Amino acid sequence: MNNRNTMHHRQYPEWVALLILIKPITWFPPMWAYLCGTVSSGVPLTQDWQLLIIGIVLAGPIVCGMSQAANDWCDRHVDAINEPNRPIPSGRVPGRWGLWVSLMMSVLSLLIGWQLGPVGFGATVLAVIAAWIYSSEPIRLKKSGWFGPGLVGLSYETLPWFTGAAVLSAGMPSLQIIIVAILYGVGAHGIMTLNDFKALEGDRKMNVNSLPVILGPAKAARLACVIMSFPQIMIVGLLAYWQQFPFAIGLSVVIVLQFFAMSIMLRDPQKKAPWYNATGVLLYISGMMLTAFALRNILGS
Repeated sequence: MNNRNTMHHRQYPEWVALLILIKPITWFPPMWAYLCGTVSSGVPLTQDWQLLIIGIVLAGPIVCGMSQAANDWCDRHVDAINEPNRPIPSGRVPGRWGLWVSLMMSVLSLLIGWQLGPVGFGATVLAVIAAWIYSSEPIRLKKSGWFGPGLVGLSYETLPWFTGAAVLSAGMPSLQIIIVAILYGVGAHGIMTLNDFKALEGDRKMNVNSLPVILGPAKAARLACVIMSFPQIMIVGLLAYWQQFPFAIGLSVVIVLQFFAMSIMLRDPQKKAPWYNATGVLLYISGMMLTAFALRNILGS
């Protein structure tokens, strides 16, 4: 009983709850995309290893962590109904602490982004803006099953890839890098749509128009598979056009394995979407790194 009273009258947040608030499990995709960007730049990674480390930390714990805290703060009323044990509705992050953490991490993101040069800083500004327009009213793109996952895909894959390449090459990345980064960001729309399956019931109740809610699980899952596959097939074509045939073949194998995983997931999308997000996504990000090495081959070692 005392614990419950303490929880509801807590002045300061629990440290563990703060860590849960910024969701370390979500940091990997942008960190990986930033790493892909640095690899694809063609610049030796040892040349500016400090910028490599700063960028990975910025993309993951700081910018992505901030976006998770902002999302939980803006979702606190929904979470009080659907997931009352989360840090903010449970009272373990009391009062306006969720908001203060989000704002302080936004400022920290910009301060660190400033160290990455003009292009890196510009990308950081875009990432911070994207996090807030995704979660907060009046825009709250999260409510749209079309724009929400698209914004997250571009923020988690395209922007970090672009930033990693820009920081190491100390300027605008090549056109090849920009095209590939955009295509992988577009493909990630499908990954985010599958991620929405786990919140299907809650989204229905709270009128969040995710694609599984609008289209139903079967159609949404098929559309997600098309959106994930098409950009990757385009990249295979580009790699062949750029005469990177071994990489084009390697990526083709990765896509065929994804098709196999998709065929399993489509039998029961609602049940198998989380499984696909563990297996199929691993293949997707493997293809990203394969493509990064192909670009490195094109742009010099």
